[in-house]
This record gives sequence, structure tokens and C-alpha cells, in this order.
Amino acid sequence: MDFQVSFKVNHKIYLRDPESSEIGKQIVKNAIDLIYELGFEHVTFKKIAIHISSTEATVYRYFENKHRLLLYILNWYWCYLEFLVDYKLQNVLSKRDQLKAIVDLITHELPESTGQFDYNKKFLNHIVITESSKVYLVKEVAEINKDEVFKPYKDLCAKIASIISAYNPQYKYPRSLSSTIIETSHNQQFLVLFYPN
Repeated sequence: MDFQVSFKVNHKIYLRDPESSEIGKQIVKNAIDLIYELGFEHVTFKKIAIHISSTEATVYRYFENKHRLLLYILNWYWCYLEFLVDYKLQNVLSKRDQLKAIVDLITHELPESTGQFDYNKKFLNHIVITESSKVYLVKEVAEINKDEVFKPYKDLCAKIASIISAYNPQYKYPRSLSSTIIETSHNQQFLVLFYPN
């Protein structure tokens, strides 16, 4: 299943909307590819600029810094994942089966995308597993959160929590369980990737 979609990501994350131009989309696409290949610490705006045959100044017109770029990528991913949840649950009536479908989606690698302008979902998934803590395990997280930049993640957790509550109305902590499912899945996938057997 491969989709070409775009989402409106919180405007406080970027300086200029990357979805508004081909060069903006190329910045994000190449950043995803480079972060997957090199790791977040080794990616620079200069390397991204070289990959898009442009200048660092062009990249800086879209993003203030690397942290904001990673935050944008992760927000796009969470929007995409919520889209996939909605898509997969369209014809699933049983709350139990809905929860199974969500767990299956969260615990499996997304397929690699092949479109020239499409963000590589396999790479995105890998980046979320390996790099996502770098956007919220920072000293300024409370200040950053004032702009609601973590809303797509919270929205996804709320959606999963609502299904947990519908399945078992007596369960007291559906939001906590929903984020635990996501984070535990990522931790386990990280261990499989970097600590096999």
C-alpha cells in the first residue's frame, strides 16, 4: 500500500512551508534519506543542499535549524500514521479487531516508497524509531510544547485511547496505554535493529 499524501504541519515548526514548493519537498525528502543513511548527528544543511543542488541558505529559508527540521519530519510521520489508522479501520467494526489492526500497524515496518517526490515511509519509520527522542528529550521541551508542536503525536494517542476506552470502558488509563504501546514498539524495534540476538 503506497500513498502520496501531504499534511498541514504546525506552521510554528518551519519558516516557510516545505509543501508549498518543489524545492521545499526536496529538502524534506533528501533530509529523510540522509538522516536514514547517516544518522541525525551527521546530517548538516550543507549536505542537504548538496543533495538538492542548491545552497545552505535555501535550506535555512525553510527551517531555522536541524532540530526544527527533524521535528517537521516526525510531525509529518505522525500525521501519516493517523491517516493510515483511519484508512485501515474504515471497514473494521469490532473494537478488538481495530486494536489488533493498530498494534499490527505500529509494530511493523512501513513499506519503502518509490515515488520521485514521495517521502520514503520505510526511512521515516526508521527515523522515528532511532531519532525521535531527540526532539522531545531536550531542555527546552516545555517551551517548544507551548506551540503545540507535538499535537499530531498526541492526536494519534488520543485516537488509540478512544478505541481502548470503547473496547473496555472500565480501563482507567487509555491514553497512557496508547503511548506505551507506541513507545514500547519503537524501543523493541530499536533493539532488534541494533542489538540482534
